[in-house]
Amino acid sequence: MKKIAIFASGSGTNLQSIVDYIKQGTLQAEIALVVCDQPGAFAIERAKKENIPTFIFKAKDYENKVAFETEIVKELRERDVEFIVLAGYMRLIGETLLSAYSHKIVNIHPSLLPAFPGKDAIGQAFNAGVKITGVTIHYVDEGMDTGPIIAQQAVDILDGDTRDTLQVRIQDTEHWLYPDVLRKILA
Repeated sequence: MKKIAIFASGSGTNLQSIVDYIKQGTLQAEIALVVCDQPGAFAIERAKKENIPTFIFKAKDYENKVAFETEIVKELRERDVEFIVLAGYMRLIGETLLSAYSHKIVNIHPSLLPAFPGKDAIGQAFNAGVKITGVTIHYVDEGMDTGPIIAQQAVDILDGDTRDTLQVRIQDTEHWLYPDVLRKILA
């Protein structure tokens, strides 16, 4: 069973989905650590509720990205983490983590990449007036949402949709797609 770390910056709904799939026995993995760069994030509460160790940091407390990523790598290695899962982690991964976990970091993004990379992809798609958006799971490289695509799932933008109703459907898709793709990758 692979030991994974989940990186999150927000509410942790994808973290919770992964936890639930592990508990159901559908996903064979152990979450050895949750890494969070926002001390007030609800993802931390989700991790605590499940007795998952956390590493919480503020980037501004470090001299630079190399410094905090070096500490993260140390925490990951102490727990024998083999694979990193980004789940709403709102930071670009730097060379320190990329070299330590080459081809072993995945991300989920709420659009059909390469369309609408970066922040607020749902808002970008909604405001662009496209009829289809979706969810992409990809390997992480040095760019912003530019790594090799592993899987995509389309989500229609319906007449009468608001940004909020679209977000709910995107998240519903994320919550089954991510654990399913992780099951295949980690097998």
